Amino acid sequence: MATYPPSTHCPSSSAYSNNSSLINGSNRLPQRTSFPSILRKRCRSTKLYLHQSSNGVSLSKAVHVQDGAKSMKASPVENDGPVKILKDGILSVPPVTPPEESIDIASFDFNKDKSTVSITVVGASGDLAKKKIFPALFALYYEGCLPEHFTIFGYARSKMTDAELRTMVSKTLTCRIDQRENCGEKMDQFLERCFYHPGQYDSQENFLELDKKLKEHEDRLFLKILAGRVANRLFYLSIPPNIFIDAVKCASCSASSANGWTRVIVEKPFGRDSESSAALTRSLKQYLDEDQIFRIDHYLGKELVENLSVLRFSNLIFEPLWSRQYIRNVQFIFAEDFGTEGRGGYFDNYGIIRDIMQNHLLQILALFAMETPVSLDAEDIRNEKVKVLRSMRPLRLDDVVTGQYKSHTRGGVKYPAYVDDKTVPSDSLTPTFAAAALFIDNARWDGVPFLMKAGKALHDRRAEIRVQFRHVPGNLYNKNIGTDLDLATNELVIRVQPDEAIYLKINNKVPGLGMRLDRSNLNLLYAARYSKEIPDAYERLLLDAIEGERRLFIRSDELDAAWSLFTPVLKELEDKKIVPEYYPYGSRGPVGSHYLAARYKVRWGDVGSEQ
Repeated sequence: MATYPPSTHCPSSSAYSNNSSLINGSNRLPQRTSFPSILRKRCRSTKLYLHQSSNGVSLSKAVHVQDGAKSMKASPVENDGPVKILKDGILSVPPVTPPEESIDIASFDFNKDKSTVSITVVGASGDLAKKKIFPALFALYYEGCLPEHFTIFGYARSKMTDAELRTMVSKTLTCRIDQRENCGEKMDQFLERCFYHPGQYDSQENFLELDKKLKEHEDRLFLKILAGRVANRLFYLSIPPNIFIDAVKCASCSASSANGWTRVIVEKPFGRDSESSAALTRSLKQYLDEDQIFRIDHYLGKELVENLSVLRFSNLIFEPLWSRQYIRNVQFIFAEDFGTEGRGGYFDNYGIIRDIMQNHLLQILALFAMETPVSLDAEDIRNEKVKVLRSMRPLRLDDVVTGQYKSHTRGGVKYPAYVDDKTVPSDSLTPTFAAAALFIDNARWDGVPFLMKAGKALHDRRAEIRVQFRHVPGNLYNKNIGTDLDLATNELVIRVQPDEAIYLKINNKVPGLGMRLDRSNLNLLYAARYSKEIPDAYERLLLDAIEGERRLFIRSDELDAAWSLFTPVLKELEDKKIVPEYYPYGSRGPVGSHYLAARYKVRWGDVGSEQ
């Protein structure tokens, strides 16, 4: 399997750009990035004239952009000097030097030629921006992964100066453990490129003011590089979903790049059900094309999730086993050892199914179960994910268990119930725990249960994939194993967090004269194997968005397929006012989840002393 070519900007990055010449191990000609949309749909209509000279005849090519459509018109304009008509209407004229200000679009490569990138964090004063986005951008800068000419702007309703933003951001920045010798210097250089502009999210006037400031900084950077470069813009919407559309409309109509690309990163949740998600998508597409929308699910940027396809498709020993013939069940487990802790107001509108299962776990399931893509191109990978999601059987209420944590005293400490949160209604039925059994009706996975469970205020913190294999037929060592054959089956565990690891449980003979079997682990612990610190998921995803790599971002039809799977059962839970099973804070969750697994002759892999 071919490795990803290095990033355009980052010498050590494994992300690959659209100019990759190595895809699926075969040589391909570099793809030239097409000329970007000049302005967003439904906002403005304009013409950009590109003058090319061809043997004395100047072809005036007009690129007309309106509602996202592009057209090329060529009309010959007479020049001084003889014009000779040759065979088939070909013109032969003396050469004429093209105007200096014109751009030869045929020879201009937007990826190879330097350009500016302006990154605007919309909602810059929020927790996500402070704790994740700014630190991730600094980490990329520290590693040398950001473009040479970049500017970062914070945009929010809070009144703040550039200096105050820099003070706020500096408190959350950290340097790589293995490269701290120039940490302070790097921080100062990064903060010098951070600026702030206050404004309302629905004010085109405020976004026009932002656009003016962005142009000033872009022009200043242009003085350092050759003329004719493009100014690209990335907007990160770190804001509540109810104001997405207003912000997108204002950014698209008032602050889009005039001659480069404009991209928008949209944070989850992407709606509450199929209907609201489709409405959100329609609204976004009034102002943006699909390839400008980057729907971010930060779990897809996790190192072990990124490694799933490598594990499957570059190791011969796994691919033959990856089917119903050898796999008995697959489990996707997400557990947090804390409650909502002040986020109850937000969480109560969504619940654990929408917050974790419909996006994080389902996306990981699609990557796990998809067929081999044609190539590593983003569209080929996303096509296979969509096929998996569309092959899944509609989720039934009988295959879902919900729970909600209640107060519990342990070690003299009283832990609160979910409804003890002042931002949560006292009669709330919102689940903080859910378990579900899903099935994929295709030739590879027919009959294999895919079990999910996710919960808050549980006994530990983990996110992992557990692949339990079938029993060995006619096992010669059953008498040496005992009566519990489940404990003797092989299990592959991919621990996404914390303490990233991949390990395989095998049966092994205990040294000695007797024949006694023991269950052992073939273990790859990342901390022991690799000295380099694992990047945060937001670092990988931000770099991909800057480089236009869409592999780890969710396409609109993926989103539709995911919501169609969960929407009916969510509606039934709410319409019937299903009361969740209450479980103590710090426990293993509702007992009902064990009955659900037992119905399909499955035991949760994280239960028991040996995990």
